[in-house]
Amino acid sequence: MLQACLNGGLSKSKHVGVPITPLELAADALSVREAGASELHIHVRDQEGIETLDPAAVASTLDAVRNAVPGMAIGIGTGAWVPPGGRARHRDMQAWTVLPDYCSVNLKEEDAVDVIDLLNSRGIGIEAGLWSRQDAQRFVSEVQFVKCLRVLVEMTSNDEAEALTEARAVLDVLSGADCKLPVLLHGEGGSAWACVEEAARLGHSTRVGFEDGLHLPDGTLARSNAEIVAAAAHIMKARGRST
Repeated sequence: MLQACLNGGLSKSKHVGVPITPLELAADALSVREAGASELHIHVRDQEGIETLDPAAVASTLDAVRNAVPGMAIGIGTGAWVPPGGRARHRDMQAWTVLPDYCSVNLKEEDAVDVIDLLNSRGIGIEAGLWSRQDAQRFVSEVQFVKCLRVLVEMTSNDEAEALTEARAVLDVLSGADCKLPVLLHGEGGSAWACVEEAARLGHSTRVGFEDGLHLPDGTLARSNAEIVAAAAHIMKARGRST
């Protein structure tokens, strides 16, 4: 599976094509689906472009994107940095009236297990985000696998070799705990394309888009999320993997 991460916390100062508003996210969703993405990961923004989990903003964003790409699974980020931050953001998640298909939850965050339980109680799928071997160890010790849709092996290092080494350590922890959840492996910046190649080689899902990197495999600046997704789809298909 190929997921498109459209915006993250980026602003248009990083790239003019970063989608911020519901209508921009909807237009990008349509373009990346046509380029080969089968699912989406987005960060909801308020009217000032700041990340938010506010129920009204979540509802308007999800409605706009679903109208553009009906049937396409949509996930949103729930990072502890999103205002009002920490456990205070639980109130927003509890008050959502329009629900995403899934949410990513970072196991490095203090309240991760409680966020998983909150979202799980609302019928929302969980992507368990593991940034390190330590995150993986916490995951297998504290989280019931049945509560999760998949595991995200999220490598934040800009260095290819370092990212792949850490990814293998995370996968070893999951294997040792007999975790059979689907895996989505992705990198960031300089490690993004190495992780796409590794995911394709291992038969895992992967993720690309402006959130994880602005450049194509040859190092040139991408014009759009769709151009990045098309490049990843080409890599996966060359390995005989579906998107």
